[in-house]
Amino acid sequence: MDLSDLIPTFNTLRSILDITLVFIIVYVVLKLLRGTRAVPTIVGMVILALVYWFALSQDLATLEFVLRYAVAFIGIAIIVLFQSEIRQALIYFANRLRFPILKKQRAQFGGSVYDEIVLAVTTLSSTKTGALIVIERKIGLRNFVDAGVQLDARISYDLLVSIFHPETPLHDGAVIVQNERLAAASVFLPLTKNPEVSRELGTRHRAAIGITEGSDAISLVVSEETGLITYVEGGDVRRNLDPTTLRKLLLEAMEIPLVEPRRGKNFAAEATEIPD
Repeated sequence: MDLSDLIPTFNTLRSILDITLVFIIVYVVLKLLRGTRAVPTIVGMVILALVYWFALSQDLATLEFVLRYAVAFIGIAIIVLFQSEIRQALIYFANRLRFPILKKQRAQFGGSVYDEIVLAVTTLSSTKTGALIVIERKIGLRNFVDAGVQLDARISYDLLVSIFHPETPLHDGAVIVQNERLAAASVFLPLTKNPEVSRELGTRHRAAIGITEGSDAISLVVSEETGLITYVEGGDVRRNLDPTTLRKLLLEAMEIPLVEPRRGKNFAAEATEIPD
């Protein structure tokens, strides 16, 4: 068989691979953009492109001149307008690739550390004490840690409940968990700019959503008005959770095997037994 007979096959396979990769990238991008503020903006850009094509085809010199120079700045406009969406897309791809260099050592203490968090959140919920706990994963939150009150303390139920007590100076803001330790308290986070977020959600919930949109962190929120527990991951909000569901979601997100909690199965019952 002559080598030239293999070239068309090679080119065909390469073309199929090329088209497949483009299809996957376009599909993933559209999936990420679905339901975000980027969709109507992209529709506007498509309409602008169609108007530009119309101006070229009909020889409308003035309109074509204006649109040609406007198109030159579209790249900058996309970066400015969609910086949060672009960052979220890069985080999405990085999490799927899972490079070994990005992996962190976690779960030194198994699920016991997160059992302490769940028990503290349950107690705060029962007393309607507002709280916001952010748990770092692969993407570092050092810039937020440095801006807060640095603790570097072992995670415990008593410390978490004490921090969020309304009479303490550290209760306002978020607590950041880093490498299974309390890295900082009284941390102020960026609020989400997503216009589709419910008006029922206050500043604490919007901050919890905002930090998860710009990183792969997890946020746990306790509402001081209703006592409801909220879990936020990747901008996705799950409200009114019971302790068992919260623990399951938390351990799955941190890639820890789901086993029976050290303090017992019923977090709510134990929380109510804690003396004042």
